[in-house]
Parts: sequence; C-alpha cells; structure tokens
Amino acid sequence: MAGVLMAHGGDAAADPARWQAEVAAAEHAFARSMAARDLAAFSGWLSEQAVFFTTPDAPLRGKAAVVGHWQRFFDGPAAPFSWAPDRVEVLADGTLAHSSGPVHAADGRLIGRFNSIWRQEAPGVWRVVFDRGEAAPPPTR
Repeated sequence: MAGVLMAHGGDAAADPARWQAEVAAAEHAFARSMAARDLAAFSGWLSEQAVFFTTPDAPLRGKAAVVGHWQRFFDGPAAPFSWAPDRVEVLADGTLAHSSGPVHAADGRLIGRFNSIWRQEAPGVWRVVFDRGEAAPPPTR
C-alpha cells in the first residue's frame, strides 16, 4: 500500500498539517513570482496539464497556453494585482489541495477571490492544476 501512496504523491505517513503548510508556502511563492515580475518562476508553479478559467470564452488548457495568456500581466514594472491564500485544505492522502484567498488591485482594492487546486506531483512538489478567480461582490450599503 505504501508504494501505491507514493506513486500518487502521498506517503505512507500521512501528514496533512505538513502538506497544508507546503501548499500555503507554494501559493505564497507563486504570488511572489507576480510581484517580482518573474514569468519563469510563475511558470514553474504550473502543472503541464494546468487549466485556468481566465477568459470568459473557454478555459486555458496546458501550461504553454496559461503562460502565453498571463505574460501580459508580467509586462510593466508593477504587478497589476496580487493575491495571498487565507485558506488551504488538503486531501487526507496528500494528492490534491485547494487554496483560496483575496485578490487585490495594485492600489490595494479588493477585486476578487482566487481558487486554486494543487496536485502533489512528487513528494513536496506541488503544482497548480486548476485555477479560477471570481470578481469581488459589489460593496453593500
């Protein structure tokens, strides 16, 4: 059974707290790649099979399509937006995780919320397989 778990990204000694911390750290590093204007680092956090729901027409499928579309967000000296996780949950077997949190415009306004699904592709190696952002609801009076 341990071999089966290892082949699927988990390990025989389940450690959800460690995996949760790994995913949170990965998400923070992923976000820092945008702040640092480092498209290569951003790309390194993506699974080859990544699917991003960035455009209204159809999802971006595959790492190359995601990087090609997101390159526009890396143009210029300042990041157009930033994000940080405020919630991370991991499956008990350590194969998949969900992270979510606020997205802020460059001026600090809350503009949305992101949701990412991460897959552990090797022990301690997490990559984004699905990503979707939602606009922030309008302010209430």
